[in-house]
Amino acid sequence: QVTLVESGGGLVLPGEALTLSCVTSGRTFNSYVIGFFRQAPGKEREFVAAVSWSGSTNYADSVKGRFTISTDNAEPTVSLRMKSLRPEDTAVYYCAAREGSAMFPEERRYDFWGQGTQVTVSS
Repeated sequence: QVTLVESGGGLVLPGEALTLSCVTSGRTFNSYVIGFFRQAPGKEREFVAAVSWSGSTNYADSVKGRFTISTDNAEPTVSLRMKSLRPEDTAVYYCAAREGSAMFPEERRYDFWGQGTQVTVSS
């Protein structure tokens, strides 16, 4: 069993930055892919970014160049650094975990989910 706890959400102005954290516990951290997904009001949940235990990353086209996902294996935490935020980035952000090394963008591939943290980008 893997548990995931997100934090770091909040209200920011367009163009500002924010960092989300996902603290993991349970099974061996190094054998899982951790992904971030987001769900805006009235929309389906969508893939944002993922990182494998080896440090490989995968990003949605909409966030490439603005978001950076990384791991800190000393403390099993994954961070999503978001810059140049836009109103369309407003959503509840979830972290998720799947065993293995493939960084699939489909949410059905992920077995464990956090509770989500709200990010609001508004002037």
